[in-house]
Amino acid sequence: MTHRVRGVIARGKGAPVEVTTILVPDPGPGEALVKIQACGVCHTDLHYREGGINDEFPFLLGHEAAGVVESVGADVTSVAPGDFVVLNWRAVCGNCRACRRGRPWYCFATHNAAQSMTLEDGTPLSPALGIGAFAEKTLVAAGQCTKVDPAASPAAAGLLGCGVMAGLGAALNTGNVGRGDSVAVIGCGGVGNAAVAGARLAGASRIIAVDLDDRKLEWARGLGATHTVNGGTQDVVKAIQELTGGNGADVVIEAVGRPETYRQAFYARDLAGTVVLVGVPTPEMKLELPLLDVFGRGGALKSSWYGDCLPERDFPLLIDLYLQGRLDLDAFVSETIALDGVEEAFGRMERGEVLRSVVQF
Repeated sequence: MTHRVRGVIARGKGAPVEVTTILVPDPGPGEALVKIQACGVCHTDLHYREGGINDEFPFLLGHEAAGVVESVGADVTSVAPGDFVVLNWRAVCGNCRACRRGRPWYCFATHNAAQSMTLEDGTPLSPALGIGAFAEKTLVAAGQCTKVDPAASPAAAGLLGCGVMAGLGAALNTGNVGRGDSVAVIGCGGVGNAAVAGARLAGASRIIAVDLDDRKLEWARGLGATHTVNGGTQDVVKAIQELTGGNGADVVIEAVGRPETYRQAFYARDLAGTVVLVGVPTPEMKLELPLLDVFGRGGALKSSWYGDCLPERDFPLLIDLYLQGRLDLDAFVSETIALDGVEEAFGRMERGEVLRSVVQF
């Protein structure tokens, strides 16, 4: 059986997205058909539309989603029809060298659905991050579905599928923030503010939020920042040092992905401190640092892939914390929109007017 549903596609580089009919096949072996309930509008979707990921147009956009499993293919035992799931774009293989060494969050062979979703004329679609969730239904690998408590709001839960998990994980998993640590977060969009929330969840004693936009800094205060620094009017490194007894922060999380902000992060950390890069740079960016400073300051310089998360471990735990009132995922949902509002939501996102717009079905 083929399912005819509405979805948001990008036909060509820079062209406005459009809502059209797409065809979704029934799941084959190892696959699951998911009825989408909510999907966040993420910067990655905009990168796809702009050709910044690859040129495999047309794309079926959307990946930060939650929904209900409608049917599964042969040999699927991890989820069943009726399960409420958060989708993830790193379905671990269990067999690569990272998985065999007990580090599945680094899996080097993540997998997606084998079958293609198409336009009505048969043109295959490239689903964003192997998911394609700006659609009423989508086909994914069963391993991309993580079952969580159905009491959670789909609009909030779905955000764990990408940006919020990336920020939370940068603090909790990659940065290994501990009780009493000082933490600075540079860049307070959705990912950066999630890092702020993660630092608070971990018990950090001082959480310093840095951005150029006072509106984003106010959001950061609401999510746990104890201090804020406007990088447009203050020397970021000096301000962080002054707020940490002249030493610098134990962990500095860079959530922008630019050489100049990375340098700030590098020099704003304490000796033997940790820098975590979770902001995504572009291919042409270069970083130059004195090698003696890299050696002399010690510590660790880390990159965070998807918050170094393991969805089957982290998603249910974080949803439980959300339902207990200890993690405010609802604070990241700035607005809910219809499927035909994605293009306008991209504009609000670029202007920094929202943490997340969420398509609600």
